[in-house]
Amino acid sequence: MYELIQVTDACYYIQSPAKIGLYKVSQNEVYLIDSGNDKTAGKRIKNILDANSWDLRAILNTHSHADHIGGNRYLQSHTGCEILAPGIERCFTEHPLLEPSFLYGAFPFRELRHKFLMAEGCVVYTLAETDLPDGLEMIRLPGHSWDMVGFRTKDEIVYLADCLFGKETLEKYQISFLVDVEAYLSTLKAVQKMDARLFIPAHAEPAENIAPLAQLNIDKVYETAEAIIDICREPAAFDTILQKLFTRYRLTMTFEQHALVGSTVRSYLTWLKEQGQLQTVIEENRLLWKA
Repeated sequence: MYELIQVTDACYYIQSPAKIGLYKVSQNEVYLIDSGNDKTAGKRIKNILDANSWDLRAILNTHSHADHIGGNRYLQSHTGCEILAPGIERCFTEHPLLEPSFLYGAFPFRELRHKFLMAEGCVVYTLAETDLPDGLEMIRLPGHSWDMVGFRTKDEIVYLADCLFGKETLEKYQISFLVDVEAYLSTLKAVQKMDARLFIPAHAEPAENIAPLAQLNIDKVYETAEAIIDICREPAAFDTILQKLFTRYRLTMTFEQHALVGSTVRSYLTWLKEQGQLQTVIEENRLLWKA
C-alpha cells in the first residue's frame, strides 16, 4: 500500500484505498491529484515526495469526499502547497462539516463527525483550467459528487476519480454513492466513449479499455432504480424503502451507511419522480413514494 507506480515519464499514481495521481512537471516539481484519506496518508505521500526530492506545487482535488482530501491539511502545513478544488467541491473541501451535514440533512450527530465522512479543513482555492500545468486537461465528471472532475494528460493518461467502481466494489457495496443520477449516467456514457492510453479510476484497476466497466456501472444504476420501483409498488415511506433495500442487498446498517446510502436513495427517488416513474402522496402526515 502507498506504492508509487510510474505509468509514463510524467504520470504516476500512488496505490492506496483511493488511488492518488501524481503528475511531474519538471525534474523536481510535481502536482498531486487528491491526497488520500487522512493525516497518515499525507505523511506517506510526504515520504514519497522526499524520497524522490520532489517539491509539491499543488494538490488538485477531484472532489470533496474525505477519502480524497484527508491528506490535504497535513501536506499543506508541511509543504506550503496550494490546494485547488472545482466549483462546489471547494466549499466542501474548505469546510468539511458540510459533507456529513449534507448527508444527514442537518447538523450531524457525533457518530457522523469523524474522518471517514469529515476531513480536516484547509485553505482551498477554486480550480480553473488556467490553474493547470502544461499538458494537463480537466474533464468534468459530475454525478458521484456535485462538480467532480478528472484529468487527461498530454500522453493520454486519464485519471477518472470516482466516476466508476470496480466489480468487487460494486458487489460489496451494491448501491454506489451519488448525488445526481441523471448527471452520473451522462458521465458514465461519456466515459464509455473515451479513448486513452490508460485509464486510472480511484476505486478500480487501471485499464486500457474502460467501456466494459462503465457499462457495468450503468447497469448497476438501472438495477438499483428497478429495485426501488419494485419496493414502491405499494406506497412506501423513505425509511421503509431504505430498510427493504438493505435487506434485499444484504447490506449491514451502520450510522455511516444509513447516511451514505440514505442520501443516495433520496437522489434516486428524485430522479425517478422527475422521470415520471414515481409519484409522491401525503397520507396521515407521511410522505409516501408510489410507483
